[in-house]
Amino acid sequence: MQITEREARESARGYAMRVIKENIIHLGLLPGSMVSEQELAAELGLSRGPVREALIELTKVKMVEVYPQRGSYISPVDYELVDEACFMREALEIAVAERCCLMGVMPAHLTALRENLNLQQFYSEGDNTRKFWELDNEFHRLLFLNAGVIRVHTLMSSMLTHFDRVRAMALAVIKKGKLVEDHHQILEAIISGNSGAAKSLMHRHLTSYQIDRQAVCDKYPQYIKH
Repeated sequence: MQITEREARESARGYAMRVIKENIIHLGLLPGSMVSEQELAAELGLSRGPVREALIELTKVKMVEVYPQRGSYISPVDYELVDEACFMREALEIAVAERCCLMGVMPAHLTALRENLNLQQFYSEGDNTRKFWELDNEFHRLLFLNAGVIRVHTLMSSMLTHFDRVRAMALAVIKKGKLVEDHHQILEAIISGNSGAAKSLMHRHLTSYQIDRQAVCDKYPQYIKH
């Protein structure tokens, strides 16, 4: 499991939740594997209470499954839940793309977006998929920021864990350069104010996981719910 540092003012429960969720997404905790409150607490440097609370919350969103007398296990990837999460994200991101077309892109945000794309291009050619993942997320966050709905992005992100698991797996089986090109095309459509193109490109970009599904299932059959 990859352990990151606790952020300033982050509660013990919040820290446990964030790190466990990140490790589920990035396969630091493998689907089907058993998780122990005591072992997680020791790795995180926490008492068992915050870890137990985090696992309870992850059970509610079906990231963790609890079997009486057996213990807690990381849930397999369920494409029904992935599809629901994508439905929500697509609706919101298409609306954000249209809003950005109507409002225009602020100079500071445009600079940040272009710098982000340059970094995406650089990391797309290497093996640091975690960094590429972070840059991908940041590109979309900047669009929400430009649209003036950053709190919507925060709320959306908290509900995308199932979709994020598939996105993270896909980075190991697809060409990341295609994602960079998608982002370039979306940004150029927004800059030109072409809302029709921006919405169409965003739809294609966010639903590409359906095309990648077979490749993901072929590489990780043991992690998928059948």
